[in-house]
Amino acid sequence: MLEKPKQSSSMKFVLMIGALSFFADFTYEGSRSILGPYLALMSVSATAVGIVTGFGELAGYSLRLVSGRLADLTGRFWPITIFGYVIQMFSVPTLALVDSWPAVAGLIILERVGKAIRNPPRDAMLSHAAKEIGYGWAFGVHESLDQFGALFGPLAVAAILALHGEYRFAFAALLVPGIICLGLLLLARRLYPHPEEMESEPPNVQTKGLPRIFWIYLAGAGLVAAGFADFPLIAYHFHKASSVSKNWVPIAYAIAMAVSGTGSLVFGRLFDRFGIAMLIPLTLISALFAPLVFLGGFWAALAGSAVWGLGMGVHESIIPAAVAPMVPPQRRASAYGLFTAGYGLCWFLGSAVIGILYDRSIPATIAFCVALELAAIPFFFVVHRRYGVYMKAS
Repeated sequence: MLEKPKQSSSMKFVLMIGALSFFADFTYEGSRSILGPYLALMSVSATAVGIVTGFGELAGYSLRLVSGRLADLTGRFWPITIFGYVIQMFSVPTLALVDSWPAVAGLIILERVGKAIRNPPRDAMLSHAAKEIGYGWAFGVHESLDQFGALFGPLAVAAILALHGEYRFAFAALLVPGIICLGLLLLARRLYPHPEEMESEPPNVQTKGLPRIFWIYLAGAGLVAAGFADFPLIAYHFHKASSVSKNWVPIAYAIAMAVSGTGSLVFGRLFDRFGIAMLIPLTLISALFAPLVFLGGFWAALAGSAVWGLGMGVHESIIPAAVAPMVPPQRRASAYGLFTAGYGLCWFLGSAVIGILYDRSIPATIAFCVALELAAIPFFFVVHRRYGVYMKAS
């Protein structure tokens, strides 16, 4: 009977964080849905787009090493989280004030830096609530709200472009959801000052370092990241190939986010029941995004965007959910920082290669993406065979 109040409080906390993440994604995913065509209008090459977006991911993930470690050492999870959100939410509308592609590139990277700062401590706080209601369900619910924000943001941007036709106006309008996000963040800080108190009976995991299974899992996730094209490059291709019109590009992204959000809920619940085995068939399915978006016409491009969104949603919900029971609670922020830093390094290297290949050969680009996605499956299979030990430890 004592567990029900904790479960209720944990669920409310997850919903609160999910609500602010809704507006955060509304803001920055709204901008990311049009960055590819915006850079294309500035006559930027695909190689430059791939390197800029890839470097943004590199910065956005590698800096999590610092923020995660700092959060574990100081215990100041909320201040670090708030600082990261402030940087991220104000970098997006600032895009309306610059007029050169290097300045745009700098703000793209700054937005990723803000996300890097806030994610490890936020995910560590979520993991405390997740212990009470199920890791997959907690991260799935959060990711679903997060991704539905990423659905409505691009739709709002598409409406703004249809009415005004101005990219700058669209970037400026995203200040509104950014302010709402920060307001909800401060409210969450006031209502839940110590999220770690929601976790009863913390796992008794004794280890001097991170377990071997953590590194095997990171290797598989890194291959997935390296083979996954960033959406700005996909949108860039839509513009260059004329397969998807300017006004439909953010709608294609919104479709991807709708599939991602729905998938996060379903697969989060299935993860709690079946474990990491879910990643094996889902990785196979998500590998199909490349031939669909890069070879197909309008309808194939939309289908490819949906498959791409499914892959993003699954790997952004199941992947963090799986990390939590692998490591002791006092090292979770550091583990999330390390895990996502490695993931981001692979994303950067993969994005750079994909951009270079795209300028030379679309078939080679597709082959590279599919091959790396498939190469991740043996690693997930090994983790699946040994994962039960860590689930029991949690």
